[in-house]
Amino acid sequence: MTGNEISNTSETRSRLVDRFIRVQRAFAELGGEVHGTGEIARAAGLDDATTSRILQSGVYGGFFERISHGKYRLGVGAAHVGMHALAHAPAKDDSTRAILEELREATDGGLVFQYMLATIGGAQRQCIDMAVGDSDLVELGMTALDILSVTRSLRTGASGRTILAYLPAALQELVLAEPIPAEAGPGVYRDDKELLASLEEVRDRGYALGYEECMPLWNSCAAPIVWGEAIMGAVLLLKPATVMPEAPESVIDATKAAAAKLSAKLSHLSEPMAMMLGS
Repeated sequence: MTGNEISNTSETRSRLVDRFIRVQRAFAELGGEVHGTGEIARAAGLDDATTSRILQSGVYGGFFERISHGKYRLGVGAAHVGMHALAHAPAKDDSTRAILEELREATDGGLVFQYMLATIGGAQRQCIDMAVGDSDLVELGMTALDILSVTRSLRTGASGRTILAYLPAALQELVLAEPIPAEAGPGVYRDDKELLASLEEVRDRGYALGYEECMPLWNSCAAPIVWGEAIMGAVLLLKPATVMPEAPESVIDATKAAAAKLSAKLSHLSEPMAMMLGS
């Protein structure tokens, strides 16, 4: 094979990979579950024939599923790629815990929690780490139900709304359709319009403030943990309302700085993921 032939083959392969990725991204941009070839093509910026060929070839690899004639949805192969990429995300380690401890110290002993987005069966958040010093959460009025149930909903709390603000519209709609946890605090947004307006503020500011949203007598500040443009979770600073009736700039800045450091730990994933998709 000549040099020109190798070059042409590489260019052709690159175009195919680019088009395949554009079709996958079209599903995310369109939202919902099932879409027709035409609307996928328009979202991907491709013609119908090219899009149809990509979809049909992707069915064999499990990246797309054909639901009916000309109707497709993302397949288990797409989920597998995503899980494979996330499996290489930095695990909880000493440096991650150090970031949480730094935030605790910078805020004079606030309680710090790290939440990550979970999308199995909807969109929720899960607490994966915390820095609470010698505090006994039960003595502070927090129960396992508070940590695992009330704070799981993205409708409640600064960390929930922070994650919700950066989700695609389709996932936001699923969350808005959920009931508000019965145990939620008095400050929770019960009106969907007010909740959506608060999400715009979160995106504009890069952080969220929560006043007795998850639990009575506790206020909070949260900032997003991101991987490129994708929301992955949030870091939360929590203090009693009597100690922090309003979050000062020092708390907001420290929380945003901690979230930025946690986001930076994910930044090295972009190149390996791109290489995997192009291999």
